[in-house]
Amino acid sequence: MTLFLTITALVAGWFLWRYLQDKKSVAPSLPATYPQLLETHVAYYQSLSDEKKPVFEKRVSEFLDKVSIEGVGTEVSDIDKILVASSAIIPIFGFDDWYYPLTNVLLYEDRFNVDYQTTGNDRNILGMVGEGGALQSTMVLSKPALHEGFANETSKSNTGIHEFVHLLDKVDGSTDGLPAYLLEKDHIKPWLQLIHRSIRDIKANQSDIDPYGITNEAEFFAVVSEYFFKRPDLLEKKHPELFARLEEIFRQNPLEPGQTVGDAASI
Repeated sequence: MTLFLTITALVAGWFLWRYLQDKKSVAPSLPATYPQLLETHVAYYQSLSDEKKPVFEKRVSEFLDKVSIEGVGTEVSDIDKILVASSAIIPIFGFDDWYYPLTNVLLYEDRFNVDYQTTGNDRNILGMVGEGGALQSTMVLSKPALHEGFANETSKSNTGIHEFVHLLDKVDGSTDGLPAYLLEKDHIKPWLQLIHRSIRDIKANQSDIDPYGITNEAEFFAVVSEYFFKRPDLLEKKHPELFARLEEIFRQNPLEPGQTVGDAASI
């Protein structure tokens, strides 16, 4: 028991130290051209109030200060940086002082396979979060897919948001579609039941949710989160129960961007 308490205290101490370090570091201001790039390319930012836009810009600046974005077989432009950072900030905009366990984002020139190769067969992956080894704190994204998620405003898909939702899901130690720390305790079981009902509807061709969501609970959570942020109007109309649960999870209503829902304390 004493050993357990000691380990717990050490872990808690490390997180406190990391939090204080983050608070002490001040991210540089965004380059002067970036707010206009956000206004041009990110619909979520466009919808924010004049009071919330500087907050979003600050969060983007903090992300870019902490995470390296590198190109593999492609150049990284300012627009690329803006889109990666926006993909990260949109899902967590309802929370204060939250940082992803991420150090690098690699942008590939095209789709890739499970071995991160852009040549050969089975190049059908648009994004992936590293699970171990050298890629433990790395995300890999297809650059064309990243851009498509923001350019096509009528679609229900956004690869960047999808992958960052996986990271948010993973914070409790398991990428399982169940961000238990973001749900009221008595809402956890209903959320899982809702996932399983929704997956059955997809399998029966009675849903407009991306069929990739039937892969498992984690992929369903990521897919429906894309839908939530890209077409909240449609999700609320067609899947009101899912919409309500995602409002709870993300502490925000994307129909009213920047307005927090419920307890938006730090996590």
